[in-house]
Amino acid sequence: MKKISLVIILALVAGLSFGQDVPFDKKLFKDQKDEFKDALKHYENGDDYRHGFPPDYMKAVAEYQQAYKFNPKSADLNYAIGICYFNFDKYQMKKYFEAAYKLKPTVAPDILYYIAISYHIEGEWQKAIDHYNKFASSVNNNPDMQPLKTDAFKKIQECKNGMELEKNPARVWIDNVGGKVNSKYPDYAPVISADEAVMVFTARRPDAEDMAPDGRGYFEDLYITTKENGEWTKAKNMGKPLNVEGQHDATIGISPDGHQLFVYNDKKGNGDIYISSDEEGSWSKPEQLGKNINTDYHEPDASLSFDGKRLYFTSNKPGGYGQHDIYYADWDEDKERWGEAINIGDVLNTPYEERSVFIHPDGETMYFASTGHNTMGGYDLFYSKLVDGKWQKPVNLGPPLNTPDNDVQLVVAGNGRYGYMSSYREGGFGEKDIYLITFLGPEKLPMLSNEDNLIASIAKPVKEKIKEPELVSEGSNMAILTGIIRDDKTKEPLKAQVVLVDNEKNEVIAEFQSDANTGKYLVSLPGGSNYGIAVKKDGYLFHSENFQIPEASGFKQYKKDVDLKKVEVGQSIVLRNVFFDYAKYSLRDASINELERLIKLLNDNPTMRIEISGHTDTRGSDHDNQVLSQNRAKSVVDYLIAHGIDKSRLEYAGYGEKQPLIPDSEINKMNSKTEKEDAHQQNRRTEFKILSM
Repeated sequence: MKKISLVIILALVAGLSFGQDVPFDKKLFKDQKDEFKDALKHYENGDDYRHGFPPDYMKAVAEYQQAYKFNPKSADLNYAIGICYFNFDKYQMKKYFEAAYKLKPTVAPDILYYIAISYHIEGEWQKAIDHYNKFASSVNNNPDMQPLKTDAFKKIQECKNGMELEKNPARVWIDNVGGKVNSKYPDYAPVISADEAVMVFTARRPDAEDMAPDGRGYFEDLYITTKENGEWTKAKNMGKPLNVEGQHDATIGISPDGHQLFVYNDKKGNGDIYISSDEEGSWSKPEQLGKNINTDYHEPDASLSFDGKRLYFTSNKPGGYGQHDIYYADWDEDKERWGEAINIGDVLNTPYEERSVFIHPDGETMYFASTGHNTMGGYDLFYSKLVDGKWQKPVNLGPPLNTPDNDVQLVVAGNGRYGYMSSYREGGFGEKDIYLITFLGPEKLPMLSNEDNLIASIAKPVKEKIKEPELVSEGSNMAILTGIIRDDKTKEPLKAQVVLVDNEKNEVIAEFQSDANTGKYLVSLPGGSNYGIAVKKDGYLFHSENFQIPEASGFKQYKKDVDLKKVEVGQSIVLRNVFFDYAKYSLRDASINELERLIKLLNDNPTMRIEISGHTDTRGSDHDNQVLSQNRAKSVVDYLIAHGIDKSRLEYAGYGEKQPLIPDSEINKMNSKTEKEDAHQQNRRTEFKILSM
C-alpha cells in the first residue's frame, strides 16, 4: 500500500509540475459527445492539411485552433499547432511548444529543440543555449534525431554570435514604408532602381485569385510602385505578361536604370531566372536566361552590374562549396549571350546557404544573405568589398538589420544611404512588410564640456560628454546621372541611346536606352574614372557630357536634361569629350571616342559640311587665347582629314574668348570658387556647326 501511495504522490507532483495532458479520447468527454465529435473533426482536418503534399500549415492551424477552443490541454494538439506556426509565424509558436512540454514532456523527441528555437528567435540567447544543450542530451542515442542534434550545436554558436553582435548594433533607422506599399498579406523581396524612383516587389495577395498549393497563401505576383514628391505611390499589380495565373512570379533583381527586371519562375519544376525589359514603355514577356545561367538545378537570385556586363546569381548545382553558392557570368558581345558561370569562391561561399546576392551600382560592394559565416540565426545579411580584384571577408551587418530569424534580402540605393528589405516585425501591416533602412555614419567624437556646464560649477567643472547628432553616411563613391531626353524644338520625350565611355581607357563601358514614354534615362558612374557620355538617336546630332568621378568622391547625383537637335543647317553642339593638355593644342587620346562619333556622323551624311570652332575663357591675353583656340580647332580638323574625311567638307576657326557660354558678369556674381571654375570650364570648349547639307 505504501508503495502504491508513493506512486500516486509522485504522479500528483508531476501533474502539478507539468500540468495534466488531456488527449482527444472520447472516454474523457462522455458528457460532451457532440462537442467532442466536432472538435475531433477539426483536429483530423488539421492533420490532413499538415501532413498533405505539400502541407498547408495556414489551413491546418485554422482547423487546429477550433479543436483547441474545446480542449487546450492536449499536448499533441499544442505540439501540432506549434509545428504549424514554426512554418509560417515563428513568433507565435513558443506558447504552444511550452504548453505541450509542460503537459507531457515526452510529447515528441524534438520538443526541446523547438522550444530552444522559440527562445532563439526572441534573442533569449542563454535560454536558447540551455535548451539546445538539454535537447542534445535528451536524444543522445536516438539515431533519427542526430541531424537535429548537429544543427543544435550550430545554433548554439549562432546564439554566441548574437551575444557578440548585439554589443555593437548597426547604426541604422528602420521604418515601415507604409500602407500604400504594404498590405495585410505577405509583401517582400523589394528591388529598386539606383535612384529609388521605382520599386518592384513580390506579394501574395487575393489579386492572384488562386491559393497556392504550398500552404502559404495566394500565388506570388509582382507589384510596382513609383516615387512621387518623395512618397511611394499605391502599389499596383503588374499584370500580364509578368504575372501568370496559377504560378508563382517573384522579383529577384532589377537593373540600376530600372529597365530590366529579373524574375523567378518555377513552372519547369526546378526554378529558373527570367528577364523582362521595359524598353518600349511596357514590360515584355519574360524570357528564360541561357543554359550557362539556368540549369537542371535551382537558380533563385540574380543581380546585374552597373554596366550590364556581369550577372551575379545563385545556384545549388553540383560542384560548389555548399548548398546555394554565388556565381557570376560575363556578357559575350559576339555571341550575344551570357558566358560560362564562374563560382565566386570560398571567401563568400560556405558549406551552407548563400542567397539573395545584390551588387551595388558602385561596382565594389556586394550584399547577400547566408546561413554560414558568423550568422546569429537563420539567414543573416552580409556585405563584402572588392579590393584589388579580390572579395574581402564578409561583414555581418548586425542587429537590428539582422535578427535571430531569417533576414534574406537587402537592396541599397545608389547613394548608399538608403536600403530596402522585407521582414516580419511587430507593428507591421502583415505577415511580412517592406522596410526602409537609413544607414547612419560613424558616431562623432563627443564634444568638450559646454559653456552651461562650466558656469554651473566653476570650482569643479562638469565633464559631461555631449554627443553630436547622428549624421547620415557619406554614401557610396559613385555618381548617378539622370534626366530627360527630348526633342529640342517640340520637347517631346525621345527614346535614345546613351553610351558610357571610359575616356582614359578609350573603352565603351555600357550602353543604355532612355524610356520611350518619358524620355528618362539613368547612368551609374562608379568612382575613379573620367567618363564620357554620349546621347545618340538617328536623325539627330549627338550630345556629349563629361564627368570626372574621383576614387573617394562620396555620392553625387547629377540631373541633366538633354534636348537633341535634329540634323539641320545651322545647328551646333559642344564636343565635351575633346581634350587638350593645359595651354597646348595637341589632342589627348581620351578624345578618340568623341571624334569617332563625329566621323560616323559625317560618314552617315556624306554631303554635310561643318565648321570646327575653338573657344577659351577670358583668362589670359586676347592674342594668346585667339591663337590657342584656332590651333585647337585645326587639330580636330587635321584628325578628321587623317581619318578619311575630305578636307573640302571642313572649316575651322578660333574665337578665343569672344563667344563665352557664360559671360564674366555672371561668373563674378558666383560665390563658390568651384562654381566659378566650372563656368570657366564650360567656356573652354570645342564646337562643331553644320554649314550645309
